[in-house]
Amino acid sequence: MQLFGHPGAPSGPAGGGLGSALVVEDEAIVALAIADSLAQAGADTVATCHTTAQALIEMQRLRPSILVLDVHLADRDDGWALAELAMAISPNPPLIIFSTGTPESIPPHIAELGHVLAKPFPPDALASLVQRHGRQAGLLGRLRNALTR
Repeated sequence: MQLFGHPGAPSGPAGGGLGSALVVEDEAIVALAIADSLAQAGADTVATCHTTAQALIEMQRLRPSILVLDVHLADRDDGWALAELAMAISPNPPLIIFSTGTPESIPPHIAELGHVLAKPFPPDALASLVQRHGRQAGLLGRLRNALTR
């Protein structure tokens, strides 16, 4: 697990920051690129994990507001199980972003839990998505998100 901080970022959505982010990606270079993009977008803290087991520990410790999941990890081929768990146990579920080279492999009912970015995607696509979501984090934003899904 690696942890990256975003110096000077306000803490949490109320302070203007995007809160913490967890990147679950088994390709180290891809994980670093995603973490850097999230930090540049305004995430307060970004942790990266390479396995499902590590991710479970970090989800409990960090309680991320953003969860970026590679759906085909080396240790499991159903990375979306982490998304289902996050939605089930959190009173404030995180923004979920699925990262995959095969978007069609994600079952439709799972894809509806978040957003799907097909690899390779430009870093600004991820940054734009989390910043848009950050601006919509209030009650009206959540209603808008619910109505547009």
